[in-house]
Amino acid sequence: MILKQVLTIAGSDSGGGAGIQADIKAMSANGVFAMSAITAITAQNTEEVTDVFELPISIIAAQIDAVFDDFDVAAVKTGMLSSAAIVEVVARLLKPQHVTNLVVDPVMISKTGHALLKPAAIDAVKTQLFPLALLVTPNIHEAQQLSGIEIKTLADARRAAKVIHGFGCKQVLIKGGHLSAERATDLLYDGRFFHVFKGEFIDTPHTHGTGCTFASAIAAHLARGKSMNDAVQTAKTYLTEAIRHSLAIGHGTGPTNHFYFLQS
Repeated sequence: MILKQVLTIAGSDSGGGAGIQADIKAMSANGVFAMSAITAITAQNTEEVTDVFELPISIIAAQIDAVFDDFDVAAVKTGMLSSAAIVEVVARLLKPQHVTNLVVDPVMISKTGHALLKPAAIDAVKTQLFPLALLVTPNIHEAQQLSGIEIKTLADARRAAKVIHGFGCKQVLIKGGHLSAERATDLLYDGRFFHVFKGEFIDTPHTHGTGCTFASAIAAHLARGKSMNDAVQTAKTYLTEAIRHSLAIGHGTGPTNHFYFLQS
């Protein structure tokens, strides 16, 4: 048996709930072999991000090159990229690889309010990375920042999705976990049609890493050959259960439970 191989390019979360750690767990739980290129190291727990150290551009590039030199990469997911220089090297190295399934999660800010993408890097993400992406997965906050549109309703989300799609990505998924009008409703736009994914809103404070987990699960199912709609729906069902069984560990916002199905 040969598992599909998926690369995540993102930051490390020392608390284990988000970032590279969440990506690897979510990809593994959804049936693919996860590989990683770490862009930055965060000192982080369930309560706060206390420090961030960006890895040298040369080692980020070396990690990505090492993976593509040896593995058959079926999908790539990007998360925290931190700086314009990191965005630029990631885009430069991915472009010649012609990655069919590139999922860009434009991670901008942590749940505790720490900036994870420098303001100067936002334009680089929009102009250099989005045009390579099959799917971009902003949450409401990120979609507002990218589009300049305040989002309170699905109609607002539709307008924002069109603006973000205009940056060159093939499809946009606006994650609606914080949508005030219709919570747990996600909106997918493919440039022509909108698809609405309604879900159960789980009332829990323990949602650390949900965005990373969702995008990684989608990437896993795209790698396994599912259509975009099926990949999003399968990932959403998985995420809902991971949130339902979330872990009340630490003293702040606890993580989702990526392997809830292994509990006896």
